[in-house]
Amino acid sequence: MRTRLAAAFATYWNRRMLTLLALGFSSGLPAPLVFSNLSIWLRDEGVSRTDIGLFALAATPYAINFLWAPVLDHLRLPWLTERFGRRRGWALATQVALMGAVLWMSSAAPAQHLWMMAVATLLVTTASATQDIVIDAYRIDVLEPEQYGAGSAVAIWGWHLGGTVVGGAGGLVLAQHFGWQAAYQVLALAVLVGMVAILLSPEPARGVPRAVAAAEEAVRVRLARRLPAAPAAVAAWLYNAVAAPFAEFMRREGWVLVLVFVFVFKFGDAMLGRMSGVFYRELGFSLTDIAEVSKLYGFAANLAGVFLGGVLAARIGVLRALFVAGVLAAATNLTYAALAVVGQQKWMLAVAVVSDNFTGGLVTVAFVAYLSGLCNVAYTATQYALLSSLGNLSRIWLSASAGYVVDRLDGDWATFFILCAGLALLGLPLLVWLMRRFPSHVGAAQRAAA
Repeated sequence: MRTRLAAAFATYWNRRMLTLLALGFSSGLPAPLVFSNLSIWLRDEGVSRTDIGLFALAATPYAINFLWAPVLDHLRLPWLTERFGRRRGWALATQVALMGAVLWMSSAAPAQHLWMMAVATLLVTTASATQDIVIDAYRIDVLEPEQYGAGSAVAIWGWHLGGTVVGGAGGLVLAQHFGWQAAYQVLALAVLVGMVAILLSPEPARGVPRAVAAAEEAVRVRLARRLPAAPAAVAAWLYNAVAAPFAEFMRREGWVLVLVFVFVFKFGDAMLGRMSGVFYRELGFSLTDIAEVSKLYGFAANLAGVFLGGVLAARIGVLRALFVAGVLAAATNLTYAALAVVGQQKWMLAVAVVSDNFTGGLVTVAFVAYLSGLCNVAYTATQYALLSSLGNLSRIWLSASAGYVVDRLDGDWATFFILCAGLALLGLPLLVWLMRRFPSHVGAAQRAAA
């Protein structure tokens, strides 16, 4: 037993994982600064609810960052790329921009200059969304395929440490004692955690695969024969940065089915998550009950699931871990159906929330590891941004019908959650087919580069 426990912790205890923990911290830190804590600050300043709601539009860069991800794969930054490398150079640039944008937010007076605060918030979300692209790409490039599960788990821990603990709770405590502007100034300096991690860590050694480099060179040669030098160079850069990542992915066997799987895999969980808060209130639970169970017990269970998810992926492989996590997640959806039958019982609420958050941690780690393994190291930033955006888009679009479904069921919550469990199984037959037909999908590009 001790040997197994030591092996589980050994999966995480190395320099690369500590770097990813710090980068996850830097990725999560801005979230409360532009969402929950910002809303409280604005309300304290007397800003109207309508205007506070409109600030949600500033989060748009998180949903569309795939549009500029090709730039981070192919554009070299003056001095920074030469000095620190492709990934580290871009990471430092985005972190400096993020720190500056948060400091600008800290100097704003929302009551007098709301537009200035809106522009500063948009700059923070843009810098943060760009940093996310770089951090995801760095994590994939610096790890071996068999480490993707543990790396995903560590990144998620770091995100919660930065976003939930330091940026969220810590930011509120700082604001209570020193004011909002001082709180944001201190949290701007906390970006240094990620910067120090980048400075102390190596650039990923894995280079662009020879086949990809040869294909890109062939494009440049063909265009140089047909166009003047400057237009040919621009056209070649645009093709290799924007079109080539799509073309490379579409040359893989079964690529359409992979995209379908990514789109539908978390459908059931998205439906449940959209309506869970409404369900709690309709059962009669107080806000205090919901906060205690969901935010405390649920958060702890999620972190435990993340930890074991990384271990599971390392032990049995990403695809098997994804299947096991998917089955368990579907099963725990049924605990909400049991809660609907039992009624307003806090112990049953705890069972449902803890089990759902635990399997949610398992699923998230395995799913992130799966997406990571699908990326070619030549186009890591672009392909991962596209795949993750596809998964996020499905959860937004498909879950939008959740309220309508509950209404059509005349508020029969038990039936709704049984339906969610069935929808959570929707992608598993496709996953089994992918496992049998294309077992080498995960990590194939990385192995080719090696």
